[in-house]
Amino acid sequence: MEEKTVSIKGISTAVKIFGKGEKTILILHGWNSNSERWQEVAEPISHLSAQAGKGLRVLVPDLPGFGKSTSLENAWDTNQYIDWLEGFIQEFNLKDFYLLGHSFGGALASKLAVKHAQEVDKLFLVSAACVRKKTTQKKLSARISKFIKLFSFLPLYKFFRKAVYKFIIRRSDYTYVEGTLKQTYLNVVAEDLSFHLPFIKVPTVIIWGQKDASTPIEDAYFINKQIKNSKLTVIPEAGHDLNRKQPDILASKILENI
Repeated sequence: MEEKTVSIKGISTAVKIFGKGEKTILILHGWNSNSERWQEVAEPISHLSAQAGKGLRVLVPDLPGFGKSTSLENAWDTNQYIDWLEGFIQEFNLKDFYLLGHSFGGALASKLAVKHAQEVDKLFLVSAACVRKKTTQKKLSARISKFIKLFSFLPLYKFFRKAVYKFIIRRSDYTYVEGTLKQTYLNVVAEDLSFHLPFIKVPTVIIWGQKDASTPIEDAYFINKQIKNSKLTVIPEAGHDLNRKQPDILASKILENI
């Protein structure tokens, strides 16, 4: 494994590189994650593909604002991440490559696959956060969030806010980020890519945990239905963090479809 730092669109970007080969798979990690959390998936992909005579190079960058990459000076939205990814593709001269995105990275990957269908050979969506429909629970969470801001003058406001998010709202990464990432998070979750999915023409493999509590299995079936040229693989008893809890199984499912 090689660690490299490159400048992409003015962002100092940390990248982990595994293996060598004519083909490359680019992995985009999820929100509040980093490349290190994908090492246990990337290593077996590069090793096993080499043993099979395929030889894959695996690239796992720290997305801007996360890991060892530069923090964001201003809040971003998905379009700015796509612009950065286009710079990354150019920097590494990626052509006819595999693209994998997990959770938030899956949303970016789906959007990139539409815009760069000629360069992406196959798309892997792993517990991808593409569906952002406004449910009753989300509307209630938004109201609670606005309500607790009324108490921002209190000395223990930060502690109170974290407690509300952890025990009442739950399943939100908003409370775990600081600075410009707070508004970036709100920008990202405000975009529903449901209507964007049918425009994906790249062969797509959807991999999901059966007991995913962050991106429910219903989303996987919906995405599978929306993308005509797609295949769904469900991992029994698995949750959202497949890369950390079932890395070997995830790596094998990826290699089965390459």
